[in-house]
This record gives sequence, C-alpha cells and structure tokens, in this order.
Amino acid sequence: MGSRGPVPKRSDQRVRRNKDETGTVEKLPVVGQVAVPALDIEDPHPLIVDFYSSLKDSAQAQFYEPSDWQFARFTLHFANKLIQSARPSSQMLAAVNAALTELLVSEGARRRVRLEIEREQTTATVIDVAEMFRQQLAE
Repeated sequence: MGSRGPVPKRSDQRVRRNKDETGTVEKLPVVGQVAVPALDIEDPHPLIVDFYSSLKDSAQAQFYEPSDWQFARFTLHFANKLIQSARPSSQMLAAVNAALTELLVSEGARRRVRLEIEREQTTATVIDVAEMFRQQLAE
C-alpha cells in the first residue's frame, strides 16, 4: 500500500523542496494481456454489475494481474451481499471499502501510490445560448 496520512496533491500541484526518497523497484517482465474473467456472482445487483464493468474500462485496470481480477470478484461478492442484505453491516462496508482501496478505484488511493490518470477530454464547440435566442427572436 502507499503512504499513510492525507491524500497527496497531484504531481503538477506539488512543490518538492527535498529529495524524493523512493527506493529501487524490482520489475518482473511478463508477456501477454490479462484476460478479464466474468463476474460470475449469483443474482448480482445491477450496481455490482455496473461497477465490475466500470473496473474493466478504468485506466488502472491495465495494471491488474489475474489475482487482482479475482480479488475484485471476491470483493464484489461481499459488496453484493451488503447491498442485498436486509440489515447491512457497517463492518462489512468498511472491509469492502478497504478492499476497493487496494484495487485503486478512487482518486485518493491512486494518488497515494503515485498513479495519476490524465483522461483527454473531447473537444466541443461552445454555444452561446443567449445569442442563439436573440437571433431567433430577431427573425
């Protein structure tokens, strides 16, 4: 897991006054893409299905290994039980939230491990609605 404490600022907002003390990282070269398994939960709540689908489309999913996908399925199994329970447990909610943090599903969790996603926004033309109405009224 990353650092403790408050969520760090994004790298473009940080000012470093001292040396960055990150240690060396051992890298394991692996070839090939990871297959995303089916959710395979009995009677899943629609929120759980949507959440798993969003995990597949999220940028951090490119770092997931097969064990990460199984951990996601395991976590969502309990999240499904939590949602469908008549008496949801606060302890189970805390455990599910902690597990989802391990999967880097939130911005804060990604920043703690120094992972920033920069999604490009589509370009769109801005329409001045007031000007459009003035033109229509003038006609």
